[in-house]
Amino acid sequence: MKRLLSVLLCTVVIFSWQPQIFAASSNKNLNLKSEAAVLLDSETNAVLYSKNADKKMYPASLTKIATAIYAIEKGNLDSIATISGNAVRQDGTRVYLVEGEKLPLKQLVQGMLINSGNDAAVAVAEQMDGSVSQFSEHINDYLRHTIGVQHTHFSNPSGLFAKNHYTTAMDMALITNYAMKNPIFMEIFGTKKIHWKAKAWDTNILTHHKMLKGEFPYRGITGGKTGYTTESKQTLSTSADNGKLKLTAVVLKSNQQRDKYDDTAKLFNYGFKSYQHTIVKQDEIFKKDKREFQPSSDILITEDVKGTVKEVSESGVLTIKNRQGITLQAVQLNENKPQPAPSTNKKVSEEKVQPQTAGVNIVIGLLVLLLVVFGFSTAKKIIGK
Repeated sequence: MKRLLSVLLCTVVIFSWQPQIFAASSNKNLNLKSEAAVLLDSETNAVLYSKNADKKMYPASLTKIATAIYAIEKGNLDSIATISGNAVRQDGTRVYLVEGEKLPLKQLVQGMLINSGNDAAVAVAEQMDGSVSQFSEHINDYLRHTIGVQHTHFSNPSGLFAKNHYTTAMDMALITNYAMKNPIFMEIFGTKKIHWKAKAWDTNILTHHKMLKGEFPYRGITGGKTGYTTESKQTLSTSADNGKLKLTAVVLKSNQQRDKYDDTAKLFNYGFKSYQHTIVKQDEIFKKDKREFQPSSDILITEDVKGTVKEVSESGVLTIKNRQGITLQAVQLNENKPQPAPSTNKKVSEEKVQPQTAGVNIVIGLLVLLLVVFGFSTAKKIIGK
């Protein structure tokens, strides 16, 4: 039953996911300490705040968000992986895998996303694609063509530093938003504690995200992933839900661990206070010059509580802006092209033909009648003789 519900939820999510056009800057200064940050509406992808959103940055273990959703969507979570020596020798945080042991792919994804195990991340990559290099090629293609981000390149599945391993705050927020549409990912992303049982380690593992597990209290946190390397500094991806809005916050490169949580709280406070949802109805018409556009279905949009301005372009893109002119969201509408008037040629020709045909029929009828009368008269004379 649970599996059926998951499938149905996935179906709903797939049809509700709408690509959006994003703003690259924000007029609001929240005095964040992180070098880059983005706040998105989790459901509409509307950009509610951004700082250095498109700057090339190192994500550290936020990479594992991408590795996880790639494995969930493209792999068989029930498949059994045999742990390699390469996975076991990984630096940094681990779940203490043993070379040669066999574990389900889903357990490895859990160990990677919840406990940030670098060894589990490599085991996932090798199970998916045979090697880290092949994994890198495939996941970058997946990120570009399936998720649609264009400024990200991952050379490994864990986020350990490499010069050619980078993303942006905007891309990382979009990757997180995409992943959260998957119920299996969201379940793991929001897990605070889980029992881990393997050859070398039999224990309860806890999320490293302090807001998620309550060490930094914030109401409504639904998921999160931490990251840190010497080069990337502190990184954090977090989701929250206040019952009216669902928000996704990504902050990159803060010097102190506390800073990334403070910045995330500021982003959520601002987002929940300043924005709300509304619906653009399917029958709503937007005009540009003499052309008309409208949605193919009802569209959920995010509005500034102080009001928004809706503008449609010549190509039918509806842009939702706040009162300061900052783009929050944009969606493609369909053009209502005038229908050509039905052709009257057939009707006219029929009208012309019908009287002519009627006249011909009358003439023929009279001739037939005359012939009958003439024949009758002739026959009478012959009989009379």
